Amino acid sequence: MVKGWCPDAWHPMAAGDGLLVRVRPPLGRIEAAQLVGLGEAVATYGNGLSDLTSRANLQIRGVREQGWRPLVERLVALGLTDADPAREARRALMVAPDWQAGDDTVRIAEELIARLAELPKLPAKVGFVIDAGDAPHLIGEAGDFRIERGAHGGLILRADGRTLGADLAVGQEVDALLKLAHWFVASGGPAAGRMARHDASLPDWAEGRIPPASAAMPVWVGAHPLGFAYGAPFGQIEAPTLAELATGAIRLTPWRTLIVEGGDGRPVGGLLRGPSDPLLRVDACPGAPRCPQASVETRALARRIAPHVGGRLHVSGCAKGCARASAADLCITGRDGHYDLTKNARAGSPPLQAGMDAPALLAHLGVY
Repeated sequence: MVKGWCPDAWHPMAAGDGLLVRVRPPLGRIEAAQLVGLGEAVATYGNGLSDLTSRANLQIRGVREQGWRPLVERLVALGLTDADPAREARRALMVAPDWQAGDDTVRIAEELIARLAELPKLPAKVGFVIDAGDAPHLIGEAGDFRIERGAHGGLILRADGRTLGADLAVGQEVDALLKLAHWFVASGGPAAGRMARHDASLPDWAEGRIPPASAAMPVWVGAHPLGFAYGAPFGQIEAPTLAELATGAIRLTPWRTLIVEGGDGRPVGGLLRGPSDPLLRVDACPGAPRCPQASVETRALARRIAPHVGGRLHVSGCAKGCARASAADLCITGRDGHYDLTKNARAGSPPLQAGMDAPALLAHLGVY
């Protein structure tokens, strides 16, 4: 059991409502039959709630100690977790959600998965991004070692924190990823923890001169070339919703949206299908009492405030700001059981108004 980022199925993390168990579906895709089984597992072994994560994974909440091992066995049987804990720990891989069977993203991702045993031991937070479509979708998402479409039309290897990447020949992408991962370890990268914080000069073969291609827009709620994209308020999905989605396969994204392949936009319980819904502009962590770090309730408050905020709203149970790392137009942070408020800032920033209880905060914002 671990108490920091990032859990997986074999290494759960303790939270205020039980254990968190992270599911990393292969290529970010869950088939209909798997969705039915997953919904049953979430209801049986957890508290009925799951979260979409910023790594395009799904996190099962409220798992009891005695239910963890049966849950993992169920996930392995469903094909959603590797039976080998060491392989599962290394499978920190995010792919562009618009991949098509047989394209470069799938080809590279499947080869990397087949060669996981060749990776060195990496820090828990380190991950890979395969974003090899016509235009990169994941430019702004976390990933230490990246394969992306370059501005020249070919593929590039890019180390996170560097703006340019190195040209790659077709078929050599995974070799380059493995080589870069080994260089990271050999050059002291684990002490920094992440590639973007590692200040060693890249080797000549990885020192790039090619920028990524112009980025594609993130997947937004509404019709999508693969079907229909739904939004999950605060990234949260209830167990019955997973079963309700099982009309086809779904694909997870890092933006709290999911794509239903072949979906027509019919209503699905608890999910958003209107692109202008104010909850799509809200980031809110689970808050108290589900998170032991939080001192305040977050999501019910966020629902009340959201229609009254024109831009991005972030409600954080503590100064860590787990739900959103970047600045929001309006940011509310819990501190010692009260709320601090600031604007155009991140959680924990010096407040404009401090120490308010919920009624005072709502009155200050004109929410009645």
